[in-house]
Amino acid sequence: MTTPAGYRRLILTRHAKSSWDDPTQDDFDRPLNQRGRFAATELGDFLASRGLEPEEVLCSPAARTKETWARVKGAVLESLPAEHFIPELYQANAAQLLATLRQAHMPTVMMLAHNPGIADFAASLPARVPLSSDFRRYVTCATLVVDFQIDSWAELKPGSGSVIDFFTPSRRG
Repeated sequence: MTTPAGYRRLILTRHAKSSWDDPTQDDFDRPLNQRGRFAATELGDFLASRGLEPEEVLCSPAARTKETWARVKGAVLESLPAEHFIPELYQANAAQLLATLRQAHMPTVMMLAHNPGIADFAASLPARVPLSSDFRRYVTCATLVVDFQIDSWAELKPGSGSVIDFFTPSRRG
């Protein structure tokens, strides 16, 4: 599904479920657990089934976001997008996420980051938010697909998006 001219599409993803097997491990370095690996692959399959391929990826450099992206990428991509691992996305608030997105270049962007900032950012984007209780909590691997009628990400204004889809993983894995 390509983004129409005069539109920008955002695929906004919270990282999948991380592992707490090692309580001494630094938060930044925590990998995905088994459920998270399954969910990230499931997200990739979901995006592929709908033809939702990002052209540019803005990703926190934390281990769990990078691993989420790697698993999604393995399922969804026919061509490799521009990938940017941006330190400011680690534990970013909604304002930082918006500022980063406004600097994106391609029409279809996937952003992978963390709660609580990503939940606040997701809630601020569409004119009407999904009714799902999982949207309000922005559970791990939750993904909002939202379109904006703008020519450049620099023009993005909160509350102006149209929800195309909302994904949450199954509870398996």
